[in-house]
Amino acid sequence: MKKEARTSEQLRKHYEVEKELANRLRNAAPEERRRMYGTVYDELYRRIDDHPLLARKSLTEGEIANSKAITTQLGFLKPFLTKDTVFLEVGAGSCLLSFEVAKLVRHVFAVDVSQEMTRRSSCPGNFELLWFDGCRVPANAKEVNVAYSHQVMEHVHPDDAMDQLRSIYECLRPGGVYVCIVPNRLNGPHDISQYFDQVATGFHMKEYTTGELRRLFNSVGFSRVASYIGARGQYVRVPQTGLRIVESFLSPLPYRFRSRIGRGLPVRLLLEIRMVGWK
Repeated sequence: MKKEARTSEQLRKHYEVEKELANRLRNAAPEERRRMYGTVYDELYRRIDDHPLLARKSLTEGEIANSKAITTQLGFLKPFLTKDTVFLEVGAGSCLLSFEVAKLVRHVFAVDVSQEMTRRSSCPGNFELLWFDGCRVPANAKEVNVAYSHQVMEHVHPDDAMDQLRSIYECLRPGGVYVCIVPNRLNGPHDISQYFDQVATGFHMKEYTTGELRRLFNSVGFSRVASYIGARGQYVRVPQTGLRIVESFLSPLPYRFRSRIGRGLPVRLLLEIRMVGWK
């Protein structure tokens, strides 16, 4: 479970607000949801002014360079990037990662549903911010070599997940890659409801396993799909069969035992989903 500096009262308020907004999104009709993704997140950030992502947004340039959250993501991404890369970040949030990637590549597209979170006074010259409906990547983002999302797909309504994944696939050049990092359902929940519930009830609409996500990648047409594990900047490609065996062992266990085993080392590293698909 994440370490939290906030009080139990602050966590409870966050939980109640997020669950209220998440239920509104879960129960909405498909066309209504596409108009709602941005508004519910903007409302969350306005009502929860101590949200951790708002604090991250205010980091200085020096703090960004030393931020563990940013350096860890860059450590995994760098082998896929070159100076000629056109990079797409889906669910860019504060855009801090995209700003760092912009120093390494030719062009960066950053897309997000929240204008509240992405609002910036200045941006790199090779950076382009686009807003979207949570499902379809804007047509402006094209000829992409590397698409990336970190803790995003679980925020998408399960009925919309295929549309988003297909949209990302379509914006990739032939041979392009989609790097997708999501938490694993089996040691969750991973949203604010981790402090109160045994399944995700906040903005994590659906948390996945490696096997479930692999099937989605295959269904939209990725020619190859691989998984990676690691930490501290060192990552290796591993057979997905082994990861699915771990998942099949944990899945039938009662929540108490599953979460205790799944959140401890080394199983936690095996469960974190780092999936890469090649077009």
